[in-house]
Amino acid sequence: MRRRATKRRTVFKGALLAAAAGGTVLRLVGEALALGLVQKGVYRVKGDVRINGRPARENMELAAGDVIVTGPGAELVFVAQKDAYLVRENSRVELAGTAGALVLAGLRVVTGAVLAVFERGHAKRLVTSTATIGVRGTGVYVESERSRSYVCTCYGVTEIAPLADPAHSERISTTHHEEPRYVYASGETMMVKAPVLNHSDAELTLLEWVVGREPPFTPAPYK
Repeated sequence: MRRRATKRRTVFKGALLAAAAGGTVLRLVGEALALGLVQKGVYRVKGDVRINGRPARENMELAAGDVIVTGPGAELVFVAQKDAYLVRENSRVELAGTAGALVLAGLRVVTGAVLAVFERGHAKRLVTSTATIGVRGTGVYVESERSRSYVCTCYGVTEIAPLADPAHSERISTTHHEEPRYVYASGETMMVKAPVLNHSDAELTLLEWVVGREPPFTPAPYK
């Protein structure tokens, strides 16, 4: 099992290096798919990351009901099915779905920030402190604070609804970060336009490559 996991990571690291050098990433990722070496579970751990209170380690699988907590300066990249997630520092994230299932229904971002890319054709839902975000085949970045959330539909389609007033939802369709939003906990206007903040195309490229896809924009090497 350990040898297989090591081989999987070697193939994907090779794909990333080839892409950075101008190689054909899809050919290498296609070879990984054919060999059944698609990345699963934890891809990368940086700093103090806990899953259900235990230190996270590479190749750990995650399931619905698990709780991820990252400390200062920490970061976690993980894969569930054909969706990939990057959890920022100082975050608490709860994985949603049938307890123990490897197929997730989505995430609850209690605090902190998450960047994620999702397979087409499979609806998921993200919940922050102030909003619910329905996604399908989308790249999305969220930050969750007590009185405000930030939501960037990096590409694809989302349905964003304030928790305090779900009837005033907004359907967002973008190709490249055109319509970020702040979603507030209260007020006359709970959703307003926002700038692009705190996430990059290089990070989106990494997440898509890890699950065997290319982003819908010109890929940039991850550094």
